[in-house]
Amino acid sequence: MAITLSDFQYLQTLLHSLAGLVLETGKEYLVDSRLEPVARAEGFDTIARMIDAVRFQPVNNIHWKIVDAMTTNETSFFRDIYPFEVLRDSVLPELIALRAPQRQLTIWCCAASTGQEPYSVAILLRECFPAVANWNVRIIATDINEEVLERARAGRYRQMEVNRGLAAPLLVKYFRERAAMWEVREDIRNMVDFREMNLVQPWPFLPKCDLVLLRNVMIYFDVATKRSILGKVRTVLSPEGYLFLGNAETTMNLDDNYERALFGRVVCYKQRR
Repeated sequence: MAITLSDFQYLQTLLHSLAGLVLETGKEYLVDSRLEPVARAEGFDTIARMIDAVRFQPVNNIHWKIVDAMTTNETSFFRDIYPFEVLRDSVLPELIALRAPQRQLTIWCCAASTGQEPYSVAILLRECFPAVANWNVRIIATDINEEVLERARAGRYRQMEVNRGLAAPLLVKYFRERAAMWEVREDIRNMVDFREMNLVQPWPFLPKCDLVLLRNVMIYFDVATKRSILGKVRTVLSPEGYLFLGNAETTMNLDDNYERALFGRVVCYKQRR
């Protein structure tokens, strides 16, 4: 049964208020496909009955399950490859040289999903920068969805998932095959601190970060939310640090306190001085 206009509008309001997500008109098919399993799991015959049950209730576990189901968790190892080449060849060498006296490096992956991005960063550091093996390297990985974070912490992936972006030599070197799954090596898992965090709610304490990966996240937010998030990122990004956004994302016309740093076809951002 197709979702009614009233129910769709309620979901638009709910997703925006809790997670800053913009659910565009025309995405009714997405609601049907993603919320039907949630409704069944919660004991409702239809999505409409579930919405009727929660519409006038205080925010509870079902509301957050709806948000989680509507959150896009698309990711892959070394996604889009070119940003990782820039990290390897330019950005990380610069940051490592700057932080050599302190022997400390802090990286934040803002939408970690099932963990492929932060593990890609950890593998890149271990593979290409062995000198930092004894440093205090912190990779903080956050996501709004606790369920996908649990998968990320386990570091176990299907063959199809490791086939997406992960070179065979890296798979053999940094993963172990267990029960038809590939498990990230323990020392790599230990490099990443996975935390639940909602980017549109008040932020918990975060240390100053040398590198912030906020990739393919802001496309789901409206302009006001994008501006708010970029402003808050500036409070945790070190003066020498770099911000990476997705290919379709920019700070232009949102926050003039950033300036572009161009590396070939890859654009990233630094705080304007």
